[in-house]
Amino acid sequence: MEGTVFTPSLEGMKHVKSENGEILTKPFLDVCKHILPVLDKFGAAMAIVKSDIGGNITRLETKYNSDPSKYEYLYSMVQVEVESKTATGSSSCSNGLLWLTRQIYASIMCLSFRAMDFLVELFRNLLEYADWTMSQVCTDSYSKTLKKWHGWLASSTVTVAMKLAPDRKKFMEVIGGSGEINADMEKFCTTFAPFLAENHKFLVSVGLDDMKAS
Repeated sequence: MEGTVFTPSLEGMKHVKSENGEILTKPFLDVCKHILPVLDKFGAAMAIVKSDIGGNITRLETKYNSDPSKYEYLYSMVQVEVESKTATGSSSCSNGLLWLTRQIYASIMCLSFRAMDFLVELFRNLLEYADWTMSQVCTDSYSKTLKKWHGWLASSTVTVAMKLAPDRKKFMEVIGGSGEINADMEKFCTTFAPFLAENHKFLVSVGLDDMKAS
């Protein structure tokens, strides 16, 4: 592997914002897709999370492809749904963006927005707690980010899955490739987190940041 598993995402983040500082839909979703291979390395432990992230990316990508010029900017599809009063529906793009953000952001403090919250928290935990097992890393990340938004059944299912996390040393060797994995992981967290924070700020402004799983 040329570089680390984070290399494509780090390159893609250079193009996420337009010249006027707005988050562009396709580049943002591409970065989220680039991080999915990391979840493959977790095996069964992350199967549910990967499925959720992939589904939210597909939902947003489908809407974008229906009219690329109309939905060039990430928040445009949410604004359309807010205006039509369909934003709170379980199949809405607003709901998909929220959950992708939550899922990714979680990894920072340890690619719907909640999913990315989770990934960022997970990566942070890997950097900060060298003595933790992968199961501890995953469980703590989940508890800090996604758990409060899940119902009992979903939470129980994910908690059991986290116990299937792979050996930490082998996992780090697999995702490391030929690059500096810790440096790239930290760069991913510090660079991508502001995009997710911006997503949450926008969703709060339109009253959509507190939606729970149905």
